[in-house]
Amino acid sequence: MKKIIALVLALVMVAACMTACGAKGATLKDVQKAGKLLIATSPDFPPFESLEGDAVVGIEPDIMKLICDKLGVEAEFVQMDFDSVLIGIQAAKYDCAMSGITVNPDRQKNMLFTDPYYNAAQVIVVAEGSPITGKADLADKVVSVQTGTTAESGCQDEGIKVQAFAANADAKAALTTGKVDAWVVDNLTAIQMVEEGDGLVILEEKMTEEPYAFAFAMGSEDLVAAINDALAELVADGTVESIFAAHGEAYVKP
Repeated sequence: MKKIIALVLALVMVAACMTACGAKGATLKDVQKAGKLLIATSPDFPPFESLEGDAVVGIEPDIMKLICDKLGVEAEFVQMDFDSVLIGIQAAKYDCAMSGITVNPDRQKNMLFTDPYYNAAQVIVVAEGSPITGKADLADKVVSVQTGTTAESGCQDEGIKVQAFAANADAKAALTTGKVDAWVVDNLTAIQMVEEGDGLVILEEKMTEEPYAFAFAMGSEDLVAAINDALAELVADGTVESIFAAHGEAYVKP
């Protein structure tokens, strides 16, 4: 009897593990049946996504709404910190993740990506008059970054000491208040946030160059394929470029 009970408990544990570990993303049929695409985003990354009141606005929401129109569904945005966006999509809590997400080998092990739609770059922001002129000067300095981003991992890979913040606004504030020596962030976000003033400048030398795409949970292959088709049409007919232009930004095709 004890052996039978032990076997039953073992089977229950295996089943629970399979349920927890086997979460799969939504299919195209799932999304069309629901009538909406549930999109996780961290809207503190202008011009890609930010908030106007309660509305998520920016380059990526504009692109995703047009993609959803082509699929015949609504785009529904769910707001959270960037780190939670990546965790949530890996756990298949959402249909899609949209937050200026860089495609890299580590992330590709745990999630699916559309074809890249834009080539971004990470740049170094410093206070006016700073002695820092490039990457080499960051060796003994402290840099602010957003948690979970390639800015964070890239600096760590370079052996640079980082202070990570949930929001880019906080990472910027750490620099303007002198708590850190520099801030590493996406180039377009840097341009927009530096234009707000505060005596910051963007260095000419870039930290990295990297492709942006939309992310999905494993098991969403047919949904990703359908979105790739829609995205390719929007790139080919110039719509994506016009969206960047409408936000006052130059489009860099991958």
